Amino acid sequence: MHLLAKISLIISIFWLGQPVLAQVKSVLDKKSPYNYLVYLPEGYEKSKENFPMILFLHGRSLQGSNLEMVKKYGIIYEILRGKKLPFVVVAPQCQGGWKSDKLIQLLDDVQAKYKVDKCKTYLTGMSMGGYGAWFLAGDYPNRFAAVAPVCGGGNTKHAESLKNLPTWVFHGAKDRAVPISESEKMVSAIKNKKGKNIKFTIYKNDGHSELVKVFRMDELYKWFLEHEIP
Repeated sequence: MHLLAKISLIISIFWLGQPVLAQVKSVLDKKSPYNYLVYLPEGYEKSKENFPMILFLHGRSLQGSNLEMVKKYGIIYEILRGKKLPFVVVAPQCQGGWKSDKLIQLLDDVQAKYKVDKCKTYLTGMSMGGYGAWFLAGDYPNRFAAVAPVCGGGNTKHAESLKNLPTWVFHGAKDRAVPISESEKMVSAIKNKKGKNIKFTIYKNDGHSELVKVFRMDELYKWFLEHEIP
């Protein structure tokens, strides 16, 4: 590559706020139920230790067959703009909604392929991904150390299986895409089952899209690391 072209490329990367060293890879595998992006944290290649892991589920607007779409918001978006996290982050892309059986198959594949700590595996998602997180955690509560659904909703019948799972729920009070009642009913159902390890953060002045800010919060990642599967 010509020197000027290289300089231009480097400048364009930093102009977009995307650090050159961020290890975000696209994984296209016909055997996998979903294609996905994976972030490998600093020191991953040389480490002999396993890393905590986050599974991130996107919303409806990012579904399809172009993995680049998954970089538009969420944890991968924040990483590409300089956020350093000590987690392996897996961000799959669906084409027609999230399916728990396919997601758990993906989780099995990922945990076999990468150096991840099964006892420190966390789950989050926004909008349709928030629904996906509620349902996946409800179907397989023993596979996650903690879950953080963002402006989503679930099935209150899962409250019994979710009552002991550390859960941090986020929603905007002015959300018109997914009404806050969707989160409220899940939180109430879990509390009615004597669930005590649940937090509910309401942003009184925010709508739907503003909730992307959750994935910039250091507090979220610190909270994840406070929990592990016994």
